[in-house]
Amino acid sequence: MRREVVARVRAGAALALSGEKAPLAEPEVVLDGVTKRFAPEGRAEAAPAALQGISIAVTRGEFVVIVGPSGCGKSTALRIVAGLEEPDAGTVTIAGRSMKGVPPQDRDVAMVFQGYALYPQMTAREILEFPLKMRRVPREQRLRAVGEAAAMLRIEKLLDRRPGELSGGERQRVAMGRAIVRKPRVFLFDEPLSNLDASLRGDIRIEIGQLVRRLGATALYVTHDHVEAMTLADRIAVMRGGLILQLGTPQEIYERPASSFVGAFLGSPRMNLLPARVDGDSVVAGPFRVPRPKEALPAHIEVGVRPEHVVIGHGDAHGEVIAVEPLGAETHLIVRSGGLDIRAQTRGFATHRRGDQVLVSIEVDRAMVFDADGEGRRFA
Repeated sequence: MRREVVARVRAGAALALSGEKAPLAEPEVVLDGVTKRFAPEGRAEAAPAALQGISIAVTRGEFVVIVGPSGCGKSTALRIVAGLEEPDAGTVTIAGRSMKGVPPQDRDVAMVFQGYALYPQMTAREILEFPLKMRRVPREQRLRAVGEAAAMLRIEKLLDRRPGELSGGERQRVAMGRAIVRKPRVFLFDEPLSNLDASLRGDIRIEIGQLVRRLGATALYVTHDHVEAMTLADRIAVMRGGLILQLGTPQEIYERPASSFVGAFLGSPRMNLLPARVDGDSVVAGPFRVPRPKEALPAHIEVGVRPEHVVIGHGDAHGEVIAVEPLGAETHLIVRSGGLDIRAQTRGFATHRRGDQVLVSIEVDRAMVFDADGEGRRFA
């Protein structure tokens, strides 16, 4: 295992929910230089890599979320950990043991799928009991494990129902129970909330976070939803095009994104990325001026400003409100100023209406400068 992987794990210990640093722990799951291609047999080298030498280490008891757009390779990474796919290069270890040639059933992991994957002819009780039957666990122990899992998930009254008699949220709880009864070292979640409606997603998301931490389990969770990533993770790995662009705590990634893609992907409304130019000691983006970073800047740059750092009603720039989206606790506005459309977020129901003329400014100390070409990296 490469030294930098271990160093990153030890130096970047996850933050607990209280905000305090979690105690250092040994890596539980490590992907080191993992590459994967999907192509017809005999032409693998010519195929683009779904994973391009990614490295990530998850410490014992840590909850790591892999987030990114569709096709970025996040589910492929999870399937490689589970043993459902084999890497073309690189290594996977679990609890210090190489997984090369180890079948899925011998990896001590449990996977919760997006589509539940429940046997329609079985009752919920039989579904929860099934993985223990396959391991020849005595009946008394099976019943006790099923009862404990059902109580934990509050599905005791559903145990005699079949999947067709359950709601989406109930099916997902049964799928989670099937994983829990095994008491695995590692839980793997592959977009488990994608099939649920918005309000239910919020409820189940909270339950998953509480459950995993109550069990003291190690978890790898894949999603394209930035809210799930921000609320569940001890650390987030942001992926794009088979690469991990940044790995850090939710606060680190939100406040100090490594690139414009990372900054824009996490957060709603999304970050404003405003075309900019250098003017002496400043960077000018439309009507706004921010301090110039000390680094040498390329020809094409842009300024990133999150909507909550746009101030409406103060400043020297004039703008016109062109869109208003009241959401109750907050209102999202789009203001056109200096030829730019700028997203802003205000508290409660905004008094502004479309067509209103307003003053607008930005919190200069919160603005970021990015390379507008290449990888869009952020300048310090």
